[in-house]
Amino acid sequence: MVWIVMENHAYGEVIGSGDAPYINRLAHRCGLATNYRAVTHPSLPNYVAMTSGGTHGIGDDAPPSVDAISSPSIFSQLGGGWRAYAESMPGRCRRSDSGEYAVRHNPATYFTSLDAICSRHDRPLPRSPTLKRFTFVTPNLCDDMHDCSTATGDRWLQGFVPKLLRLRDYRNGSTAIFITWDEDDGTPGNRVPLLVLARSVPHRARSGVYYTHYSLLRTTEEMLGLAPLGRAGSAGSMRGAFGL
Repeated sequence: MVWIVMENHAYGEVIGSGDAPYINRLAHRCGLATNYRAVTHPSLPNYVAMTSGGTHGIGDDAPPSVDAISSPSIFSQLGGGWRAYAESMPGRCRRSDSGEYAVRHNPATYFTSLDAICSRHDRPLPRSPTLKRFTFVTPNLCDDMHDCSTATGDRWLQGFVPKLLRLRDYRNGSTAIFITWDEDDGTPGNRVPLLVLARSVPHRARSGVYYTHYSLLRTTEEMLGLAPLGRAGSAGSMRGAFGL
């Protein structure tokens, strides 16, 4: 299971946009959730929610020194079977901002139960990533569309995603890739794109069912044989809609 999380763009700013030709080619060929919602604003509580099933009262973008979380997460559920890759992170498990690296986009650094193993599994994004049972990828502040354009993020995905599609684990049907955005541009509706890439996904699969970041967590946990955490337990699974 691979998640790639982009930043701060509403559904209509990406899907159908001439500035995102690669993303729209993927959406045309693969799975697209057309009524997928982030859960809140700003960034950090969305990252926490999608990986642990709740925001845990966080409503800001403070670093782990302020917003440390003792609750379980999908990372702790997997023991050592996960990897988090953060582009432009200057060292492993960096718990403060540095240049184009934003710690608020790297949720594994916030969970205190991971302190002993964080530096082993939370790493700068390499040229050729190695996948684990669950792999979380966050581009830097430019490539994730936060500080730079939709076109910039689209080009980054065009360079990165094919590396995953060429991997044996993807080609043999044992890997699913989800691409989504943490939140939109600040509206109450918070509708963002979610793309689903897997060999089992029907061509141009579409679902207008209401899904959220909790649905993404629920779906991932189901596929990995894990119990759903927090609000993921009551969220709709996307497995049926996308043939997963």
